[in-house]
Amino acid sequence: MSFWSTIFGGQKKNASVVGIDIGSSSLKVVQLRRDNGSAVLETYGELALGPYAGAEIGQATNLPADIIGETLRDLLDEAQVTTTDAGVSIPLSRSLLTLVELPRRDNPEEQKTIISLEARKYIPVPVSEVQLDWFIVPEPISEGAAPPSKIKVLLVAVHNDELSLLQNAVQTANVSATFYELEIFSTIRSVIDEPVQPVMVLDIGASATKVYVVERGVVALSHNIREGGQDVTRTIASAHGLAVGKAELLKKQHGFTNADSGYDRKTIELVFSRIFTEARRVLIQYETTHQKAISSIVLTGGGGVTKDLAAYASTFFSIAVRVADPFGKTAAPAFMRPVLEEIGPEFAVAVGLALRKLEEGG
Repeated sequence: MSFWSTIFGGQKKNASVVGIDIGSSSLKVVQLRRDNGSAVLETYGELALGPYAGAEIGQATNLPADIIGETLRDLLDEAQVTTTDAGVSIPLSRSLLTLVELPRRDNPEEQKTIISLEARKYIPVPVSEVQLDWFIVPEPISEGAAPPSKIKVLLVAVHNDELSLLQNAVQTANVSATFYELEIFSTIRSVIDEPVQPVMVLDIGASATKVYVVERGVVALSHNIREGGQDVTRTIASAHGLAVGKAELLKKQHGFTNADSGYDRKTIELVFSRIFTEARRVLIQYETTHQKAISSIVLTGGGGVTKDLAAYASTFFSIAVRVADPFGKTAAPAFMRPVLEEIGPEFAVAVGLALRKLEEGG
C-alpha cells in the first residue's frame, strides 16, 4: 500500500470524530460530528506540555512517547472526548516537504518510475528510514495547448522514528488513529477558502514560524523561520524581569494592545518584526519568480497569534492580512463565537484533522 493510503487512509464510520494535534508546546483536541451536512463542534481542549518537561507553559519540548500518551489521555478525559476514532497530526519540523520539477511522461507507470527514482536525490537520509510518497501538482493548461515537458511533484517524507513515536503515544492514550497527516495539510483544510489565487499562511508555532504559499489547494512553497512564540515570551521576560510563565500569560492576554499590558509593546515588536520582515522577503521572492500576486495572508498557529497582531502585520505587507478562524467551518452556539474566534488559530490543525475525518465518513 502507498504512504498516502496507509498514513492518510480512512476507515469505519462513527458518529463523532476527534482531531489530535501533537505539537511541541501543547496538545490540542477537537471533537466534531456530522449533522445534516454541518460539522458540529462537540468539545475541544488544550494542555501545555512545558510543565511535563520541567519548562514553562508555551515552551517547546521533546518528550518521549509514553509521557505524550499519558498527557493526551489526561486531556481527552478533561475535554470529555467521547470517541476514540481519531486523525493525528505529523509535525512539519519532523518531515520533509519539497516541490520539484521532473520530466513529464504520458505513460503512468513510466511517470511513477521516474518520480520514485528522482525522489531519492532530495531525501537527505536513506530511503529505508522514511515513509515516502508524492503527488503530481495539477497545472492549468490552456485549451488546445500542448502539455508542458515538465511536471511539478510534491514530495513528502516522514521519518520512521517520528511515526513510531506518534503511534506509541496514541496507543498509550487508548486512541484508534485511522490516519496521520502532515499538519500543513490540516491547516490548509481549516483556514484556506480561496480556491485559485495564491495565499500565504504564516503559522506561528512555539519554536518556529512556518511560511507556506498555497495555490489551488496545493503547497507551492514552504519556508521555515527559526523564531516563534516562545522567543516573544522570552523577550518580554528578559526585558521586564518577569518569570517566563507570567510573560506568556501577559502576551496571550494583551498582545499588541497598549492598555495595562505590563510590558512595552516595542518588546514584542523586536521578534515579530524579524518574522514579518523575512516573510515579506519570501513573498516578494515568490511573486518575482512565479510572476503571480499573492492575494492575502492568513495568520495561524498557537505560539504567537496575539491580539491586534494582524494590524501590526499589515504594516509589513501591502495585501490583506487576517487571523485564521477554523471554528468558522463548524456549527457552534452563537454565544461561543467570540471565544472560538480568539482561540481559533491555536486549533487550526486539530479542526482540520477532524474535518478530514468527517469527509472520509468518520
